[in-house]
Amino acid sequence: MKKFIAPFILISLILGFFLSPDAPALAQESFDADAATEAYLASVPADQRERSDSYFEGGYWLILWGTIYSIFAAWVLLKFRISDKMRTWAEKLTRFKFIHNYLYVVQYLIAGFIIGFPWSVYAGFFREHQYGLANQTFGPWFSEQLTGLVISMILFALLVAGLYILINKARKTWWLWGAAMTGIFMVFVLVISPVYIEPLFNTYTPMEEGQTRDEILSMARANGVPADEVYVADESEQSTRISANVSGAFGTTRIALNDNLLNGASLAEIKAVMGHEVAHFVTNLIMVLVIPFGLVIMAGFAFVNFSFPRVLKKYGKNWGVRDIADPAGLPLFAALISVFFFIMTPVTNTIIRENERMADIYGLNAAQEPDGFATIALKLGEYRKLDPTPLEEFIFFDHPSGRSRIQMSMDWKAENLAQEDPANP
Repeated sequence: MKKFIAPFILISLILGFFLSPDAPALAQESFDADAATEAYLASVPADQRERSDSYFEGGYWLILWGTIYSIFAAWVLLKFRISDKMRTWAEKLTRFKFIHNYLYVVQYLIAGFIIGFPWSVYAGFFREHQYGLANQTFGPWFSEQLTGLVISMILFALLVAGLYILINKARKTWWLWGAAMTGIFMVFVLVISPVYIEPLFNTYTPMEEGQTRDEILSMARANGVPADEVYVADESEQSTRISANVSGAFGTTRIALNDNLLNGASLAEIKAVMGHEVAHFVTNLIMVLVIPFGLVIMAGFAFVNFSFPRVLKKYGKNWGVRDIADPAGLPLFAALISVFFFIMTPVTNTIIRENERMADIYGLNAAQEPDGFATIALKLGEYRKLDPTPLEEFIFFDHPSGRSRIQMSMDWKAENLAQEDPANP
């Protein structure tokens, strides 16, 4: 028997070398990033892909119809001189310009909420339920809409009231100062949101101790995130979507993920998502968005500054709007901004998409979970088109498509396998 032992051991060692996960050479030689990407995409059933494509492509039309609805709302408020009456009432209450601007904007928000409610119900409630992406009944959903309205009446109304002060004080350059003020406002909202806004919509509870929590915190510490707790939001009460964020500043930093992600994803997928979110925080990618968006807003305000008097002169004889500095012209202001951002859709989407792409790259290096990143991209594909044409992705996608993200993760995997290969030091 002994004469068979040595050959048996030799064969076992050879097979063990080639079959063991600790022997990367075969995997590296056979791994094809493009083929792996196609395999992941092919794993999605045709009916599921058709459904997600239908949902996402319908969103292309929502952009157009949403803009048209905004113009319609402005027309109602101007044509029937509702805006004029709201401004007149606000002026009668106080002689302080900022306060009556603020009172007007509050009325405008309420009127806009009422006029736009049918559209909100369709786009935000019925359509989401039609595609199985929402869990709320109408009552809780409507309550959240009212909460959002109140937040707008507090924060957005202050911004717009201040903007009209700027327009009055700097008629020729208000669009420059207004863009700067809006950028500062955006940063302010990002800072206060984790503590004061997000908890109005969801309950955040500390994650239970365990491997998932430990690995998220370990990754956070390794990348300089000043947090020692992970919170879970009960967003499953509202929708089936997955989400997470690492946000805040000046002591408000919070790591959070929703229960859909926690309960419906593997540890590798959770780490991939949290790596992406950690990237947004530690590289200040969200803050970086303020600069290009500030420039876009500046261009939008310049467009309004140019267009407003011309539209008012041609169509607004019976609107009761005095000039661009009159808050009664806010419906026209808002309609022009809507048109501008509709035209700029490819630009704004590209700005956000590139920001997200950078977070993806950083997140892959932070989490080192390329397959988890690929499979979570498939799960996001439940409501995002997985494989668009390049033109579609350029115009309509504010995040990289599923194909782009899976290809990126497989390319990362291929390169890192090659680096681990002893034959390629």
